Amino acid sequence: MIKKILVANRGEIAVRVMRTCRELGISSVAIYSKTDRKAMHVRYADEAYCVGLAPSNESYLNSEKILEVAQKTNVDAIHPGYGFLSENAEFAKKVTELGIKFIGPTPEAILTMGDKLTARKKMIENGVPVVPGTKDPVKDEDDLVATVKSVGFPVMLKASSGGGGKGMRLVRSDEELMSSYRMAKSEASASFGDDAVYVEKYIESPHHIEFQVLADTHGNVIHLFERECSVQRRHQKVVEETPSPLMTPELREKMGEQAVAAAKSVDYVGAGTVEFLVDNNHNFYFLEMNTRLQVEHPITERVTGKDLVKAQIRIADGLPLQYTQDELIQNGHAIECRIYAEDHKNNFMPSPGLIKHITEPLGLGIRTDGYVYEGYEIPYHYDPMISKLIAWAPTREEAIKRMKRALYEYKITGVKTSIPFLTKIMDTEDFYEGKYDTHFIENNEESLMADIGCDGVCEDIALFIAYVDYTDKIRKRNSSSGTSANPVTSGWKEFAKRKNVLRF
Repeated sequence: MIKKILVANRGEIAVRVMRTCRELGISSVAIYSKTDRKAMHVRYADEAYCVGLAPSNESYLNSEKILEVAQKTNVDAIHPGYGFLSENAEFAKKVTELGIKFIGPTPEAILTMGDKLTARKKMIENGVPVVPGTKDPVKDEDDLVATVKSVGFPVMLKASSGGGGKGMRLVRSDEELMSSYRMAKSEASASFGDDAVYVEKYIESPHHIEFQVLADTHGNVIHLFERECSVQRRHQKVVEETPSPLMTPELREKMGEQAVAAAKSVDYVGAGTVEFLVDNNHNFYFLEMNTRLQVEHPITERVTGKDLVKAQIRIADGLPLQYTQDELIQNGHAIECRIYAEDHKNNFMPSPGLIKHITEPLGLGIRTDGYVYEGYEIPYHYDPMISKLIAWAPTREEAIKRMKRALYEYKITGVKTSIPFLTKIMDTEDFYEGKYDTHFIENNEESLMADIGCDGVCEDIALFIAYVDYTDKIRKRNSSSGTSANPVTSGWKEFAKRKNVLRF
């Protein structure tokens, strides 16, 4: 039985995994880079070891050093979280060769699903619908022209080994075809060491819907329903919810069956996510499979009541699933907002820095998966996500209202965050009515990018405290000079003028 797990990750997902370990009585081992030595996951773990310098390739991607720590600490298993080495087949293979359990699928499944073209071929062989397009990489520019002519504009050029929107270009005309092709190849090569690109028909106004699957070593494969992930920017998810506003019972059953078929086609083991594109006529197409735990897994946990990390650990331990498909139900509605340290007014540029103050939202139906604290400095070396805010309620309308309340309560100073932008999303009519697709942000860009304002309340607590200090000085100065001016009014106006940062 697994008694000790090394979590090969950082940030909120490392803390998330360790929390389940603690509930199960399993010891946890953290790894960290030198810049992360004060990180929350280091404090939370039972043991922690430095694996290198700040750059990822010298620490969290340093598989040899991580495996060295695993052997040194005699762990029974390694949980890779998501990102970094979570979908690295070679790393999974090395782990198992050392006699350590890899909490994830087999290296073979990772390889098959990690290459989009190979995955497409596998899905076609097993009758899972895929987006019309090529089965093989584009050979050259002549082959590209011929392929696009047969498929028809608009098309998506995609890196075969890609992910996260890298090596991906939307092409609507001959004029932009070649330049887009060259950029896609270049980006694919730089990001993945593989410049192979293929062509898919572009689905207009698509919905991005994914299904959570679990598979054990006893042949049991189930799905835990869908997640709507269409609120995106640059192919990166921003808000997710479940159930999907688009879904019908009939569509859910069909897509769930195909998600299970996709997992079975590669003898999948563990937790995984099968992603689909769905058009307005409810035609759906396989997009890809992520062979790991997803960032947005908490909303599935909230509506099903199942701990997915616990399920992962049990599966790695060789135990069968604790529930069947017929026993699973969706209870209520859950929404997740990704809280980033970023400036939406500056092209969503990362905003690393020192957290001066943080107040996390509480109350009925609220869950926060985070890792920062007052005095913690967010490093610029890694993804700038601060936390995941999850709101649950019996209905979608109540869940949106609860999320708005939680976003209002979430106070962070010292860095810019995506909280104001997310608040705008919750207030947008298209989102509130559930009538949105992957173009939601660009279709509502004007309102989403408008000044947020403070609704009469200063949103920066640090500034407010500074204002109080300043008016206190004004009061003392007026008292000594015999001035009768109102210190609150005059102090506030003068301070606001000096700082030029308070908005009403």
